[in-house]
Amino acid sequence: MIRFDYIEANKEKFRNEFLSAKPFPVIGIDDVCDAEKLEKLYDQIPDIETPSADYVFGKNKFEKSKFRELGGVFEELYQDLVSERFATWLKYISNENVFVDDTFYGGGIHQGKTGSFLDMHADFNYHPLNDNWFRNLNILLYINKDWKKEHGGELKLEHAETGVKTEVDVKFNRLAIMLCRGYTLHGYDAIRFPEGKYRTSIAAYAYTLQDKPLEDARTTVWHVEKSNPVKYLLSKIWVPAVKIKSKFSKSKTADH
Repeated sequence: MIRFDYIEANKEKFRNEFLSAKPFPVIGIDDVCDAEKLEKLYDQIPDIETPSADYVFGKNKFEKSKFRELGGVFEELYQDLVSERFATWLKYISNENVFVDDTFYGGGIHQGKTGSFLDMHADFNYHPLNDNWFRNLNILLYINKDWKKEHGGELKLEHAETGVKTEVDVKFNRLAIMLCRGYTLHGYDAIRFPEGKYRTSIAAYAYTLQDKPLEDARTTVWHVEKSNPVKYLLSKIWVPAVKIKSKFSKSKTADH
Protein backbone atom coordinates (compact mmCIF):
# COMPACT_ATOMS: atom_id res chain seq x y z
CA MET A 1 0.00 0.00 0.00
CA ILE A 2 2.70 2.51 1.02
CA ARG A 3 5.03 3.49 -1.83
CA PHE A 4 8.21 2.71 0.09
CA ASP A 5 10.54 3.15 -2.90
CA TYR A 6 9.22 6.69 -3.36
CA ILE A 7 9.41 7.85 0.26
CA GLU A 8 12.83 6.25 0.78
CA ALA A 9 14.28 7.79 -2.38
CA ASN A 10 13.22 11.23 -1.10
CA LYS A 11 14.08 10.76 2.56
CA GLU A 12 16.72 13.53 2.60
CA LYS A 13 14.24 16.05 1.19
CA PHE A 14 11.51 15.00 3.63
CA ARG A 15 13.91 15.07 6.58
CA ASN A 16 15.01 18.62 5.78
CA GLU A 17 11.43 19.80 5.28
CA PHE A 18 10.23 18.20 8.50
CA LEU A 19 13.04 19.41 10.76
CA SER A 20 13.02 22.98 9.42
CA ALA A 21 9.23 23.45 9.40
CA LYS A 22 7.43 26.13 11.41
CA PRO A 23 5.81 26.47 13.89
CA PHE A 24 7.29 23.08 14.82
CA PRO A 25 8.45 19.98 12.91
CA VAL A 26 5.65 18.93 10.55
CA ILE A 27 5.33 17.78 6.95
CA GLY A 28 2.63 16.95 4.41
CA ILE A 29 3.70 14.36 1.83
CA ASP A 30 1.50 13.69 -1.20
CA ASP A 31 0.93 10.40 -3.03
CA VAL A 32 2.38 8.26 -0.24
CA CYS A 33 0.12 5.30 -1.01
CA ASP A 34 -0.69 3.41 -4.19
CA ALA A 35 -3.60 5.52 -5.48
CA GLU A 36 -5.64 2.59 -6.81
CA LYS A 37 -5.41 0.67 -3.54
CA LEU A 38 -6.21 3.75 -1.47
CA GLU A 39 -9.28 4.47 -3.59
CA LYS A 40 -10.38 0.89 -2.99
CA LEU A 41 -9.91 1.42 0.75
CA TYR A 42 -11.85 4.70 0.57
CA ASP A 43 -14.77 2.97 -1.15
CA GLN A 44 -14.90 0.30 1.59
CA ILE A 45 -14.82 2.55 4.66
CA PRO A 46 -18.07 2.00 6.58
CA ASP A 47 -19.98 4.52 8.67
CA ILE A 48 -18.14 4.51 12.00
CA GLU A 49 -20.50 4.43 14.98
CA THR A 50 -18.17 4.78 17.97
CA PRO A 51 -17.87 8.45 19.02
CA SER A 52 -14.51 9.83 20.07
CA ALA A 53 -13.88 10.89 23.65
CA ASP A 54 -13.55 14.59 22.83
CA TYR A 55 -16.90 15.46 24.42
CA VAL A 56 -17.69 19.21 24.24
CA PHE A 57 -14.34 19.93 22.57
CA GLY A 58 -15.29 18.10 19.38
CA LYS A 59 -18.42 17.29 17.41
CA ASN A 60 -19.55 14.41 15.21
CA LYS A 61 -16.12 12.72 15.31
CA PHE A 62 -16.02 8.93 15.27
CA GLU A 63 -13.17 6.43 15.60
CA LYS A 64 -12.31 2.81 14.86
CA SER A 65 -8.87 1.85 16.16
CA LYS A 66 -9.25 -1.81 15.11
CA PHE A 67 -9.57 -0.96 11.43
CA ARG A 68 -7.51 -3.99 10.41
CA GLU A 69 -10.56 -6.12 11.23
CA LEU A 70 -12.05 -4.85 7.96
CA GLY A 71 -9.49 -7.03 6.15
CA GLY A 72 -8.08 -6.74 2.63
CA VAL A 73 -6.55 -3.35 1.88
CA PHE A 74 -7.12 -2.26 5.49
CA GLU A 75 -4.92 -5.12 6.72
CA GLU A 76 -2.32 -4.27 4.08
CA LEU A 77 -2.17 -0.63 5.20
CA TYR A 78 -1.98 -1.72 8.85
CA GLN A 79 0.96 -4.02 8.16
CA ASP A 80 2.81 -1.29 6.26
CA LEU A 81 2.32 1.25 9.05
CA VAL A 82 3.59 -1.07 11.80
CA SER A 83 6.45 -2.47 9.69
CA GLU A 84 10.10 -2.06 10.59
CA ARG A 85 10.65 -0.52 7.16
CA PHE A 86 8.23 2.32 7.91
CA ALA A 87 9.68 2.78 11.42
CA THR A 88 13.20 3.04 9.95
CA TRP A 89 12.05 5.74 7.53
CA LEU A 90 10.20 7.61 10.32
CA LYS A 91 13.28 7.53 12.53
CA TYR A 92 15.38 9.06 9.78
CA ILE A 93 13.13 11.93 8.73
CA SER A 94 12.15 12.85 12.31
CA ASN A 95 15.53 12.25 13.97
CA GLU A 96 13.60 10.46 16.75
CA ASN A 97 13.92 6.83 17.86
CA VAL A 98 10.30 5.78 17.32
CA PHE A 99 7.98 2.84 16.67
CA VAL A 100 4.30 2.84 15.69
CA ASP A 101 1.79 1.66 18.31
CA ASP A 102 0.38 -1.52 16.76
CA THR A 103 -2.82 -1.26 18.84
CA PHE A 104 -3.59 2.15 17.29
CA TYR A 105 -4.83 3.35 20.68
CA GLY A 106 -6.87 6.50 19.97
CA GLY A 107 -6.05 6.12 16.28
CA GLY A 108 -7.24 4.09 13.32
CA ILE A 109 -10.07 5.45 11.19
CA HIS A 110 -11.12 8.97 12.23
CA GLN A 111 -14.36 10.07 10.61
CA GLY A 112 -15.73 13.60 10.97
CA LYS A 113 -19.38 13.81 9.94
CA THR A 114 -21.68 16.81 9.33
CA GLY A 115 -20.36 19.95 11.02
CA SER A 116 -17.55 18.04 12.74
CA PHE A 117 -14.86 20.08 14.50
CA LEU A 118 -12.04 19.52 16.96
CA ASP A 119 -10.85 22.29 19.27
CA MET A 120 -7.16 23.14 19.52
CA HIS A 121 -5.33 20.87 21.93
CA ALA A 122 -2.06 19.25 22.95
CA ASP A 123 -2.18 15.45 23.09
CA PHE A 124 -1.46 13.18 26.04
CA ASN A 125 2.25 12.40 26.31
CA TYR A 126 2.45 8.85 27.74
CA HIS A 127 0.51 5.86 26.45
CA PRO A 128 -2.34 5.18 28.90
CA LEU A 129 -1.64 1.42 28.90
CA ASN A 130 2.19 1.55 28.68
CA ASP A 131 3.62 4.18 30.99
CA ASN A 132 7.14 4.03 29.51
CA TRP A 133 5.93 4.80 25.96
CA PHE A 134 6.48 8.50 25.22
CA ARG A 135 4.26 9.82 22.42
CA ASN A 136 6.59 11.42 19.90
CA LEU A 137 4.84 11.75 16.53
CA ASN A 138 1.32 11.96 15.12
CA ILE A 139 0.90 10.34 11.69
CA LEU A 140 -2.25 11.19 9.73
CA LEU A 141 -3.10 9.72 6.33
CA TYR A 142 -5.90 11.79 4.79
CA ILE A 143 -8.44 10.05 2.58
CA ASN A 144 -10.68 12.91 1.49
CA LYS A 145 -11.61 12.18 -2.12
CA ASP A 146 -12.16 15.28 -4.26
CA TRP A 147 -11.40 17.58 -1.31
CA LYS A 148 -11.63 21.32 -1.97
CA LYS A 149 -10.68 24.31 0.19
CA GLU A 150 -14.33 25.29 0.55
CA HIS A 151 -14.96 21.98 2.34
CA GLY A 152 -12.78 23.16 5.23
CA GLY A 153 -11.32 20.84 7.84
CA GLU A 154 -7.68 21.81 7.30
CA LEU A 155 -5.33 20.65 10.05
CA LYS A 156 -4.67 23.79 12.10
CA LEU A 157 -1.33 24.01 13.88
CA GLU A 158 -0.13 26.50 16.50
CA HIS A 159 2.88 26.73 18.79
CA ALA A 160 1.46 27.30 22.28
CA GLU A 161 4.44 29.38 23.38
CA THR A 162 5.23 31.51 20.31
CA GLY A 163 1.73 31.76 18.85
CA VAL A 164 3.03 30.97 15.34
CA LYS A 165 0.36 29.23 13.23
CA THR A 166 -0.01 27.33 9.99
CA GLU A 167 -2.41 24.91 8.28
CA VAL A 168 -2.07 21.65 6.36
CA ASP A 169 -4.57 20.82 3.60
CA VAL A 170 -6.26 17.44 4.05
CA LYS A 171 -6.58 16.23 0.48
CA PHE A 172 -6.68 12.60 -0.65
CA ASN A 173 -3.47 10.57 -0.23
CA ARG A 174 -1.61 13.15 1.85
CA LEU A 175 0.41 11.94 4.83
CA ALA A 176 0.87 14.52 7.60
CA ILE A 177 3.51 13.87 10.25
CA MET A 178 3.85 16.23 13.19
CA LEU A 179 5.87 16.40 16.36
CA CYS A 180 3.84 15.69 19.51
CA ARG A 181 4.73 17.87 22.50
CA GLY A 182 2.94 19.98 25.11
CA TYR A 183 3.22 23.03 22.85
CA THR A 184 2.18 21.43 19.52
CA LEU A 185 -1.45 22.54 19.39
CA HIS A 186 -3.67 21.22 16.61
CA GLY A 187 -7.34 20.85 15.66
CA TYR A 188 -9.76 21.75 12.88
CA ASP A 189 -12.71 24.10 12.38
CA ALA A 190 -16.25 22.98 11.60
CA ILE A 191 -16.31 21.23 8.23
CA ARG A 192 -18.54 22.03 5.25
CA PHE A 193 -18.20 18.77 3.34
CA PRO A 194 -20.88 17.84 0.75
CA GLU A 195 -23.80 15.75 1.98
CA GLY A 196 -22.72 12.16 2.56
CA LYS A 197 -18.99 13.02 2.53
CA TYR A 198 -16.89 12.81 5.69
CA ARG A 199 -13.55 14.20 6.84
CA THR A 200 -11.62 10.93 6.94
CA SER A 201 -8.13 9.92 8.00
CA ILE A 202 -6.17 6.96 9.27
CA ALA A 203 -4.31 8.05 12.40
CA ALA A 204 -1.23 6.34 13.83
CA TYR A 205 0.98 7.41 16.73
CA ALA A 206 4.70 6.81 17.09
CA TYR A 207 6.27 6.34 20.51
CA THR A 208 9.73 6.22 22.04
CA LEU A 209 10.63 3.81 24.84
CA GLN A 210 11.96 5.54 27.95
CA ASP A 211 13.64 3.79 30.88
CA LYS A 212 11.92 6.30 33.14
CA PRO A 213 9.55 9.22 32.48
CA LEU A 214 11.38 12.40 31.52
CA GLU A 215 8.35 14.61 32.21
CA ASP A 216 5.11 14.42 34.17
CA ALA A 217 2.32 12.45 32.51
CA ARG A 218 -0.17 14.69 30.76
CA THR A 219 -3.70 14.06 29.56
CA THR A 220 -5.09 15.95 26.55
CA VAL A 221 -4.95 19.69 27.24
CA TRP A 222 -7.59 21.80 25.50
CA HIS A 223 -6.97 25.40 24.43
CA VAL A 224 -10.26 27.25 24.07
CA GLU A 225 -10.87 30.94 23.41
CA LYS A 226 -12.24 33.02 26.30
CA SER A 227 -15.02 34.17 23.97
CA ASN A 228 -16.75 30.88 24.85
CA PRO A 229 -16.77 31.21 28.67
CA VAL A 230 -18.50 27.90 29.49
CA LYS A 231 -16.22 25.80 27.31
CA TYR A 232 -13.20 27.83 28.46
CA LEU A 233 -14.02 27.02 32.10
CA LEU A 234 -14.45 23.33 31.23
CA SER A 235 -11.05 23.32 29.54
CA LYS A 236 -9.46 24.60 32.75
CA ILE A 237 -10.97 21.92 34.99
CA TRP A 238 -10.56 19.12 32.41
CA VAL A 239 -7.07 17.98 33.39
CA PRO A 240 -7.74 17.58 37.14
CA ALA A 241 -11.09 15.91 36.38
CA VAL A 242 -9.44 13.33 34.13
CA LYS A 243 -6.79 12.64 36.79
CA ILE A 244 -9.52 11.87 39.32
CA LYS A 245 -11.39 9.66 36.85
CA SER A 246 -8.23 7.70 35.96
CA LYS A 247 -7.80 6.66 39.58
CA PHE A 248 -11.06 4.71 39.39
CA SER A 249 -11.27 3.42 35.83
CA LYS A 250 -9.09 2.62 32.81
CA SER A 251 -9.72 4.16 29.43
CA LYS A 252 -11.89 2.15 27.01
CA THR A 253 -10.53 3.84 23.88
CA ALA A 254 -8.59 0.79 22.73
CA ASP A 255 -11.81 -1.24 22.66
CA HIS A 256 -12.91 0.66 19.54
